[in-house]
Amino acid sequence: MAEPHDAPDARELVIAVREWLERDVIDTQSSATRFNARVATNVLSIVEREIELGPDQARRHRKRLVQLGCADDRELATRIRDGHFDDRLAEIRAMVYESVCDKLAVANPSYVDDDHTSTLS
Repeated sequence: MAEPHDAPDARELVIAVREWLERDVIDTQSSATRFNARVATNVLSIVEREIELGPDQARRHRKRLVQLGCADDRELATRIRDGHFDDRLAEIRAMVYESVCDKLAVANPSYVDDDHTSTLS
């Protein structure tokens, strides 16, 4: 729990609302309400995963950028576009792939298996 906040924390609140929507709203309302409740539960699931995975993913992403000598994603994109990394394309692909897998692990983990092998490839 991050001070100055008390229990429940943000993650616990998100879980409680998602579970309430799944348990009490989705099966009892009109089709439009059910659809909107499903959308809301998906959004809450994304937030839940971002809260859980985000800090470690941010550290790994920062480390990748530092290894490449880039301050941020914008600089990385510019340097890739300008051909700065043409002699390191395999390394760049691997690092970008890891970043995409991290994003998918939050947005839709069904697209990434446990060893970060994308099911899209």
